[in-house]
Amino acid sequence: MSAPDDQPHTRTRYPAGTPSPGAPEAGGRRSLRTLVAVLGMVAVLVLAVAVLNRTSGSSTGAATAPSSTAKAATSGDNATAPTGTQPVTTTQNGIATGYPHTDEGAQSAAVNYADALGSSDMYASTKRHAIVTTITTPGASARLQSTLDSQYTELNKTLGLKDGVAPAGLTFVSRPLPVGTKLDSYGGDAATVEVWSDQLGGLAGTGSTKPVTEYWYTLTMHLQWSGNDWKIASYTSVDGPAPISGNQQASSAQSLSAAVNQFGGLRYAR
Repeated sequence: MSAPDDQPHTRTRYPAGTPSPGAPEAGGRRSLRTLVAVLGMVAVLVLAVAVLNRTSGSSTGAATAPSSTAKAATSGDNATAPTGTQPVTTTQNGIATGYPHTDEGAQSAAVNYADALGSSDMYASTKRHAIVTTITTPGASARLQSTLDSQYTELNKTLGLKDGVAPAGLTFVSRPLPVGTKLDSYGGDAATVEVWSDQLGGLAGTGSTKPVTEYWYTLTMHLQWSGNDWKIASYTSVDGPAPISGNQQASSAQSLSAAVNQFGGLRYAR
């Protein structure tokens, strides 16, 4: 949009020997300027066509498989990059399910399952049982339920919770913040995926003796293709890698409680 006439204009001084805009140019210089302008227009048109193609591909809802060239360009550093594959749309017990039978599908499953395993729902027995049944193989589910029941009974006592419910006036916070995934191995019906994650945990509220803090950890999941979906056969967790804490001032308990209740969780896809 052009500036109104009553606004000040900027005057530009040109070096000696440089013609001012609008002045006649030599034939060679004019030809060069014309060539540059044409090339610029071609570049803009190519970019516009690329954008239109991507837009039309996503608006139809059809999943477009990435080319081998695109995979090669992003696989060198194991970066999590968009591929055109549509995210899953089905859920079970509030957890995304129905992942593609691919290495990227395994990574999407792993990060969403890590999100479920780190959620506050794991502290409530009924919800925990539903989560474990949803995300693990039948054999792993039977094996994990009793172990997790024992662990979370102790965690509830430590935090002063009653089956995941915080004391009056306090808000229980347990929310993972996955940073990325790394595919360690993939064999068609089996995959090993690492999920690096930050985690918020504690009790927000006046007088809390377990204030909300953060910690970093890495989950390693061994996944199997079971029941036409990726499921966890086993998993382990180790601390870190953890960055140096920043210099931000800690927010009030009221702000943290409000944020936990107002900001919903995310669904992740590779």
